[in-house]
Amino acid sequence: MREQDPAFYDALFRQKRKGGKWRVMPSPVLEGPVADTHAHLQMLADPACELARAGAHGVAFVETIVDPAEDGFATFDDLPLWLMEAARDLKVMEEEDDGAAGIVAAPAVPHVRIAAGVHPHNAKDWTPELKAALRERLRDRRVSAVGEIGLDYHYDLSPRDVQQDVFRAQIRLAKEAGLPIALHMREAHDDGFAILKEEGFPEAGTLLHCFNLDAAEVARWVEAGCYIAFGGPLTFKRADEVREAAKLVPADRLLTETDAPYMTPEPMRGMTCLPDHVLFTAERLAEACGRAPGAQREEFLARLMDNARELLDRPATAWQKNKGA
Repeated sequence: MREQDPAFYDALFRQKRKGGKWRVMPSPVLEGPVADTHAHLQMLADPACELARAGAHGVAFVETIVDPAEDGFATFDDLPLWLMEAARDLKVMEEEDDGAAGIVAAPAVPHVRIAAGVHPHNAKDWTPELKAALRERLRDRRVSAVGEIGLDYHYDLSPRDVQQDVFRAQIRLAKEAGLPIALHMREAHDDGFAILKEEGFPEAGTLLHCFNLDAAEVARWVEAGCYIAFGGPLTFKRADEVREAAKLVPADRLLTETDAPYMTPEPMRGMTCLPDHVLFTAERLAEACGRAPGAQREEFLARLMDNARELLDRPATAWQKNKGA
């Protein structure tokens, strides 16, 4: 991953300019809270600060991704400290704000849940021991999904047959645990969809992360009842086909995300993606779906927030309550 931008300990949005200079950007003004359903908090320079900044701008929920093959399980131990420090940082941001940052009324640190799973890049590292460790961590009631899992035929960092086997194993693990899955599919949608049809889509739900293709591709996932998450690619200048695809997704299956620190949305491209950047994606998604600012967008954003909570902020499963027995 490229070197990250510095963390700024205030709630201002900044755009990187030439010569290493920064320009303060106006904050999107939305009618309600939003959710970042896919972020890699442990990859950020200061997760606590970024959670505080997100809360300052009305990001009410964050799903953070943990890949035990790459990240280990440190996030499980670090998260309470991040949340405590974020609350402190947010209070300071409020006290020092002169109104320029656009801090929302009664800001609060986002509620954070965890998705845990082995990314297809790391499928080659799957072992019985790693599977057992992942299964053990899924017992934690903060875990609300298995992910990101799936297939990546673009980089092929793991052999394709291994990716497929590990994908199947994690679908089965999610079903055992009663949890939804968060999918990573890159240049592998046909095989991924076929495997899900064979294995069966989990009753708890399926989230297709970072959708960046066209209406023809999104249609079958929508028909299968999947949630479709849109991130930075929806905002890109030449992404008309992605915005057209978004129009086909029922409002009760739409989600917003960042994939922080990757996939930075316009107009912040060129810098590290952060959870608060989901505001720009939510604003663009509402526009693409024909929801005008005001009452229409308020209702739309409320529906998206409900989607995130219903899928990813659900109560502990029976399996989790029984400690995976």
